[in-house]
Amino acid sequence: MKIRIKFSKYGPLRFIGHLDIMRFFQKAIRRAGIDVAYSAGFSPHQVMTFAAPLGVGLCSLGEYMDIEVNSQQGAQDMKRRLQDACPYGIDILSVKALPKTAGNAMASVAAASYAVVFRDRGRSFDDCAGQCIAFLDQEEILIRKETKRGTAEVNIRPGIYSLGVEDGALVFTVDASSAGNIRPSVVTEQFLRFAGASEPENAFQIIRLEIYTRSGEAAGLIPLDEVGEAF
Repeated sequence: MKIRIKFSKYGPLRFIGHLDIMRFFQKAIRRAGIDVAYSAGFSPHQVMTFAAPLGVGLCSLGEYMDIEVNSQQGAQDMKRRLQDACPYGIDILSVKALPKTAGNAMASVAAASYAVVFRDRGRSFDDCAGQCIAFLDQEEILIRKETKRGTAEVNIRPGIYSLGVEDGALVFTVDASSAGNIRPSVVTEQFLRFAGASEPENAFQIIRLEIYTRSGEAAGLIPLDEVGEAF
């Protein structure tokens, strides 16, 4: 059975890189006594894939990991046992079974949403809220991007699906696919430049809110955990 696990990452663990998170979950799954499947071959490893890696220093309310299991006692039992094996900074949010036709988490990623807040809680993006519509009305938002052949000018506007200010935070949804991944820090920088503001990068805390896949219905976006079902 293919299982999709949604979890949050926050607090001190936001400084743990992606490879260390992978190693952590390999150990946590063993401690939880989950009957995880292993690959065949000379060096077997747990069958496990993650969605879009999270940058070091970012918090997230919507990270995803797919595993395969040989047997199970139900979603709530698996969620409880895995949560008991996790420290402060990792919360298991949901456990769902995937249909056999579902792609793995990494291959399914189409977009991600973020909230950007000032580290100084007395500040907000409210003063820039009136610039959001005009920012999205631009036909081009050009950035310089490093490629295998050097530096190229890239238009990221088609990959910014929404942007606004909510409760003082800058909230947006952008392309997160392997072909057009847009970093949240780049969107924040471009928006502030458009609004005539300038802030150092360390003035913000970036939180990933959700990761999305294409629903197949008019190419709509749905959260990755909507693909699975409770069991």
